[in-house]
Amino acid sequence: MTYSDFESETTVKYFLLVLLIVGSLFTITPSLAAENIEQNSSSVVNQDSMDTVSEDDTFDEFEEDEFGDDAFGDEFSGEKEKEIFDPLSGYNRVMTSFNDGLYVYVLDPVLLKGYNYIPEPVRVSVNNFFDNLNYPVSVVNNILQLKFKNTGTESLRFVINSTVGILGLFDPAQSWFGLEEHQEDFGQTLGYYGVGGGFHIVLPFFGPTNLRDLAGDFIDFYVNPIYYVDVRRYNIVRNTYQGWGLITYKEFNKMSLYTKEYDNVRQDALDLYPFLRDLYEQSRQKKIEE
Repeated sequence: MTYSDFESETTVKYFLLVLLIVGSLFTITPSLAAENIEQNSSSVVNQDSMDTVSEDDTFDEFEEDEFGDDAFGDEFSGEKEKEIFDPLSGYNRVMTSFNDGLYVYVLDPVLLKGYNYIPEPVRVSVNNFFDNLNYPVSVVNNILQLKFKNTGTESLRFVINSTVGILGLFDPAQSWFGLEEHQEDFGQTLGYYGVGGGFHIVLPFFGPTNLRDLAGDFIDFYVNPIYYVDVRRYNIVRNTYQGWGLITYKEFNKMSLYTKEYDNVRQDALDLYPFLRDLYEQSRQKKIEE
């Protein structure tokens, strides 16, 4: 290999790395925002149901507790919400502002506006395709968590969606047969066995995570077929560069499906960083407990 060939190869490598970083921007955050909106909708329904309690019942309950020792007990006796370990809060705030600015001034107006002209059903099918390829990661971690029923469901989903669903472009396993997905990753597996999240950290370009989930990502790397691993036989790409390009497109396409949710969060959040931090940690804890 000549020096010029080596120089060209190096240039391509760093170009793809930049694409990967940009393509991965805010993939986690908008999807978490979408989950939060769904949870808030459920909370509103529950609140409406609670409002149907009659005034007489409320008044009787007040008289029963009036001037009693437990008048204010509920306010202080409840279990305190677990505080998030955040020694890097100063850095995390700066990085959240950086990521948000990059999204607002570069990614959204320059890249996403044009890409979103592609019909949403097409982009959803692309996202389904990549979700289907995540099967090895999900099934391995379901087994590690001893969730054998979910393991069987994930395997059945993979077979149905890979065949009837045309290589995973569609999800007949759920729409026709009611088989819900049970995606797991190694960060959830560690949490299942009691490993704490560790300190919260916001990565440049990639968004919020914590020490446990970051370590889990490195393990999942060796199982996910989208990534290129020399010692593995089932790579779907031929080299690292192709893997980076595929991952870039996967994350970019996924992000295009959640831009509205993230924009709504930006408008509604009084303080963006703690809102996104709490949203991430609560979402991860909920997935671990499922």
